[in-house]
Amino acid sequence: MQLETYISDLLYRYECVTIPEFGSFLTQRVSATINDSTNAFYPPKKAVSFNEQIQQNDGLLAHYIADVEKIPFETATKKIAKRVKLLKSYLTQGETLTFSNIGEMVFNDEGKILFEPTYNLNYLTDSFGLSQFVSPSVTREDYKKEVEQIEKVIPLTVTPEKRKSRPYLKYAAVALVALTLGGFVASNFYVNQIETHNQLAQEEATKQLDNKIQQATFSLNPLPAITLNVTKQTGNYHIVAGAFRVEENCNKIIAQLKKEGFNARKIGVNKYGLHEVVYASYETGKEALKAIRDIRKTHNKNAWLLVKKLD
Repeated sequence: MQLETYISDLLYRYECVTIPEFGSFLTQRVSATINDSTNAFYPPKKAVSFNEQIQQNDGLLAHYIADVEKIPFETATKKIAKRVKLLKSYLTQGETLTFSNIGEMVFNDEGKILFEPTYNLNYLTDSFGLSQFVSPSVTREDYKKEVEQIEKVIPLTVTPEKRKSRPYLKYAAVALVALTLGGFVASNFYVNQIETHNQLAQEEATKQLDNKIQQATFSLNPLPAITLNVTKQTGNYHIVAGAFRVEENCNKIIAQLKKEGFNARKIGVNKYGLHEVVYASYETGKEALKAIRDIRKTHNKNAWLLVKKLD
């Protein structure tokens, strides 16, 4: 039983997934972040943690396994208990447990579980279709300090002279005052021009950043396509390929997937205004899990399972 696969599927929809008598995986929403040194933008995500104190069986995991594998709830509970016993044995022997796409666990010196998430998948469905990208740095010319230095006026000292004998000093003083006033006016005009230039540059940079975010789409890895014998496009289990804000991008991905042998289609617009594209839809969860494992392995490791009844 691939227990980590079932847990991974549930982390997309729930904030707490409990493994009875073992512990719980918890998720918490984290806002988008920016790396100042690399200019990299990271979309919002769910931070995954583990709490071994929460072990009470809430039935969520067992019900999901029973539904997917079409087995009784009691049988699913026994399978989980058997797997938990094996996991505890591995930890006691000092081995590291690896939960695919979730994280790794190991015992510390005090016999407590240490968990380290891997973040290979973004379990926040609100961010689906948004990927990490790096924006080129925006350079702006800053003349303010230079202008401040230009604006410094050197004090003028006029020695007392006989005005009658040297009348040209009066005209020189008047000319100097006029030049000083003119310099102040020119400097103020220059500062205003610089501030306008900086404001326009910032608006242009913001516009470019918004365009990058709006154009961010789900990237499909150019791996060899697989052939799935899917002919019936009904059912409540959908393998999602991507969600796109621009419908034109949505249509391009559908055309590309159909050329590669998938029965791709749109299943509508979600509550965030994104057009969702699926590889195919299935009647049972077992069929969907088998197909999504093949797709993640050979075509797109970020594909995910959506359980939804379409109108």
